Amino acid sequence: MTTLPDTFPPAARIQDLTSKIGQEVTLQGWLYNMRLKGKLAFLLVRDGSGICQCVLFQGDVPPEVFEKAKSLAQEAAIVVRGTVKADARAASGVELAVKDLVVVHQGPEYPIGPKEHGPDFLLSQRHLWLRSRKQAAIARVRHQVKRAICDFFDGEGFTQVDAPIFTPSACEGTTNLFELEYFEEGKAYLTQSGQLYMEAAAMALGKVYCLGPTFRAERSKTRRHLTEFWMVEPEIAYCDLNGVMDTAERFVSHVVNYVLKACPKEFQELERDTSKLEKIAAPFPRISYDEAAAILKRKNVPFVWGDDFGAPQETAVCSEFDQPVMVHRFPAEVKAFYMKRDPADERLALCVDVLAPEGYGEIIGGGQRADDLAYLEAQIAKHKLPKEAFEWYLDLRRYGSVPHGGFGLGIERTTSWLCGIEHVREAIAFPRMLYRIYP
Repeated sequence: MTTLPDTFPPAARIQDLTSKIGQEVTLQGWLYNMRLKGKLAFLLVRDGSGICQCVLFQGDVPPEVFEKAKSLAQEAAIVVRGTVKADARAASGVELAVKDLVVVHQGPEYPIGPKEHGPDFLLSQRHLWLRSRKQAAIARVRHQVKRAICDFFDGEGFTQVDAPIFTPSACEGTTNLFELEYFEEGKAYLTQSGQLYMEAAAMALGKVYCLGPTFRAERSKTRRHLTEFWMVEPEIAYCDLNGVMDTAERFVSHVVNYVLKACPKEFQELERDTSKLEKIAAPFPRISYDEAAAILKRKNVPFVWGDDFGAPQETAVCSEFDQPVMVHRFPAEVKAFYMKRDPADERLALCVDVLAPEGYGEIIGGGQRADDLAYLEAQIAKHKLPKEAFEWYLDLRRYGSVPHGGFGLGIERTTSWLCGIEHVREAIAFPRMLYRIYP
């Protein structure tokens, strides 16, 4: 740690400077950019909480300090001492009149210069790209999305329960699993979902949720897919499909409103038109799979009844609404083995997808779970799943089975929608995709 002169006061963060106008403070950060104009040096300093313009006047600092400032490279680590002054033109609302500067580290030329770079280059430099204004803003929005999630479920009496990442069996089919050897126990898999474990926890605690990473070995290369992503998965005992949909729409409305209030500066940085987000409020439109199929037919979007929706179908249905739309009762054959059938039409599952507007598509998938032991045993056999791996799950139907349901919401897809960004790869710090595992 660089030793600072005794004249340096305690460090402050840029986000707190508006409460310190007229005071002398120390900023610890990195040089984001610099502009020289005669006897003035304008340093844009970032510290992770924001960016502040720090102004050096040649006559206010020793000559060596001014020369030191002129030689700084982008992303040099520096500590500056100065007086906070109000500046309505600045994004932070203040600027710093610099009195002294200490260079903690001066590196070589920064790889990400002030020019256009392709996505492959930027993803290879992801560890540095995170420092840019836009990427930092996205990271802060994601943080507030996760805070909003916990705020909602904690406020509704849910208990957070952690689901395992290693699992002995598939949750949603065996074709997209990451497989590994688990000591002498044989094969294990990286989890596709914490849902089955949340069902067990719901039978103990009534209302539960988990929030953590999930993994899908799909060979998908679209703007909506990652191989490692985060999901929140609530599960509720004594709950039917309508209860699941009621909870989902209250939940999404809460998350949107919470993040809008928490992130005005971030949305401004991202140039996000928040007027569309400000309209989001429960209740949401609810349409059946058949009604969605009719929309697709009217719009001449290629689709065969019985298929699941892909991105083109989701986008076409979403375009009919300025709110998230809840599409329920898909054909059971395209949904997971644990979904309960619709008693009014055995072809259909009591399930729901929540599609975000503006073309962002599915952010929630969920529904009512099958609660009949014999039906689940038959489903496990039909899908050729190893029954012994699911005995614990079947116990939930042997001992005190009740109607129950829940859903999963993807953090990256939700963050992408809220931020108005094109690809989910920017909605997580270090994305894992079909052809990318570095850095």
